[in-house]
Parts: sequence; C-alpha cells; structure tokens
Amino acid sequence: MDSYSVILALAALAQSTRLEVYRLLVKHEPSGLAAGDIAKALDVPQNTMSAHLSVLSRAGLVQARRVGRSILYRADLASFQTTISFLINDCCQGRPELCAPLVESITPCCPPKRKAKSNARSHV
Repeated sequence: MDSYSVILALAALAQSTRLEVYRLLVKHEPSGLAAGDIAKALDVPQNTMSAHLSVLSRAGLVQARRVGRSILYRADLASFQTTISFLINDCCQGRPELCAPLVESITPCCPPKRKAKSNARSHV
C-alpha cells in the first residue's frame, strides 16, 4: 500500500454519509446490501447514494457485484485492514508497549479465537 491509496481511503471516509455507508456495510458483512436498501436505510436519494458508493469503490473500500437487477455492495475489510496496517506499521518502532493501548482498544470487539486444549491424558 502506498500513501496515495491511504489518502484516497481516508478522504472517502472523511464525509459523513460515506462513513455511515461504510459502517452500515460492515454491519451487514458478509452478505452486503443492495444500493437501494443502503439509500433507504440512510434516507439518502438513490442518485446521491450512487455517487457516494462510487467514491468508496474508487477508494477500494467497497466491492460491488450484480445479482439479478440489483447491485450488492460489501465492505472490503481486507482493504480497510491494509489501510489501518499502513497507518500503524511504524507505531511501536521496536517498542510494543507503545501500541498496546491501540491493540487493547480494538480487541474487545473481535477477540481472537482460542484453540481448545487437547486432553493429553489417556483414559484407561
């Protein structure tokens, strides 16, 4: 990822309707939403919503695919992860305690899955 791509993504999210669109699409992962349903949910005219979705698509934050007569939009979580990783890549500069508060602040929403411990004892 380069600086230009990050600036494009952040600029796309720096507008209130587009930020709300992205947040709505994240909530509807992995199925996504049709453009009309997004417009209705946020009470935005469909032609205006089309322009917002276009900006988010160009920024690489959403993906669109045609399903019948509708276009379904999904948040591109991998692209967002790449953007965030770019921003914090040099955060700790070899000192992980500097980034610990950031990691802790996002962990409660998505705790890592722990592997189940296997019972090594044999039952005789």
